Amino acid sequence: MRKTINKRAVTILSLLLALSFITLLSSCGGRPSRATQVNALPHIFPDYAGTTIPAGIAPLDFNVVGDDVDGVFVEVKGSKGGQLEAHGDYADFDVDDWHKLTEENKGGQLSFTVFAKEGGEWKQYRDFQVNVSTDPLGEWGLTYRLIPPGYEVYGKMGIYQRDLSNFDESAILENTAVPGACLNCHTSNQTSPEQFTFHIRGANGGTLISQKGNVEILKAKNDSIKGSMVYPYWHPSGQWVAYSTNQTHQSFHAVRSERIEVFDQASDVLIYHPSTHQLVLNPDVMTKDHYENYPVFSPDGRTLYFVSSDAWDIPANYKRIKYNICRVGFDPQTGRTVGKVDTIFNARAMGKSANHPRPSYNGRFLLFTMSDYGCFPIWHKEADQWLLDLQTMKARPLTEINSRNTDSWHNWSRNSHWIVFTSRRINGYYTQLYLAHVDNNGRMGKPFLLPQRNPGQYYDRLLNSYNTPDFTLEPVKLDARKAANGIIDKKRVETKIKLF
Repeated sequence: MRKTINKRAVTILSLLLALSFITLLSSCGGRPSRATQVNALPHIFPDYAGTTIPAGIAPLDFNVVGDDVDGVFVEVKGSKGGQLEAHGDYADFDVDDWHKLTEENKGGQLSFTVFAKEGGEWKQYRDFQVNVSTDPLGEWGLTYRLIPPGYEVYGKMGIYQRDLSNFDESAILENTAVPGACLNCHTSNQTSPEQFTFHIRGANGGTLISQKGNVEILKAKNDSIKGSMVYPYWHPSGQWVAYSTNQTHQSFHAVRSERIEVFDQASDVLIYHPSTHQLVLNPDVMTKDHYENYPVFSPDGRTLYFVSSDAWDIPANYKRIKYNICRVGFDPQTGRTVGKVDTIFNARAMGKSANHPRPSYNGRFLLFTMSDYGCFPIWHKEADQWLLDLQTMKARPLTEINSRNTDSWHNWSRNSHWIVFTSRRINGYYTQLYLAHVDNNGRMGKPFLLPQRNPGQYYDRLLNSYNTPDFTLEPVKLDARKAANGIIDKKRVETKIKLF
């Protein structure tokens, strides 16, 4: 009798365990069979609803926001076929399956069905869609700085690169290899890292230029220029680099709404010839009564764009510093400017300041940042993105991508159909990277936050700001150890003035 009872108890226990296991599997891995319908979009982070993405981008992982959310199930269906699922604490999609689905649905849409387990009960929210563009990204990834949002003292920072097809990030160079150094604004030649340059501030200051693996470090200053060689931009031929030479300072505000102001007490534009180490000084962009800054070349190499402000006594008149966008002809044979300087966008007449001009590589548009004053809009909450049509010469604010907080530094993909820019729209303190699609008429899609695995946790724990992003056609191949040793070494390549 006792053995029969024990057998029955074991059988019942086994059945209960089996049922529990089946219930666990159905609640964690399968589409919930019973869910309350909610006539609202799910509250997700990041907000990817209605965005336009390139095929092959890293999966758009997201979290369902809510204190009592303890599980999610997401089903994604393509308008042209295919589907995938994700379940767990957040929507974590398989990279290969995601790539297959986006490739299959170029020119179509992905529809997301989101279930969230809240307070022990499943809820099904209204579907949302993501557009998959027929325009390829055409880039391997991004380069950017990661830097703590400090002012005078900082610890670890560096220049990094990220594979945009997945979540892999690697350091190009970190200042832990060069103690005390600030690795500054970097750029490659039309997103090709075969030509790459950046500036180093600090005791081991200099300007690094890498060309097809050959690295040189230039002396930080020349007696004939006002400061270091910063804010570089390559001529499309690779034979020239435009730099700004600046005397940069910063000060702190006494008001709560404004924390810091960075300004130049002098700035000029110069042209560098890497093969001869010569600096070409052009009087048209090195005037005493103006501050010239942020030089860039047109895609055909025949025009030099830059910004210019009337020179005022600084810091007493820092709010009077307002930059216009200018252009002047350029001779690729000599490095000289040609003709007269022309103001193509008068921000000063609007009581504003325009900075960071970036021409699209197809030559159609000029992207820039507008703020109330100065040349460092990253510290200005009112900073927005603007677009100048170089065919019609009409400019407009990019309301489709701007936010209520700082939107600043930006760059184009080589095919001119995607941009990357920095924004503080999440919390007002840290800059994050956003990407947006650009159509043939310059209209931009809803921007999307740089995808991360478990983004809620990633961005909540990130204590660095993204800075000076750019696309890169392929991974940057810089020998970090050799570069660091070269920076620490006091040997520098001297620059010389080219005389005509």
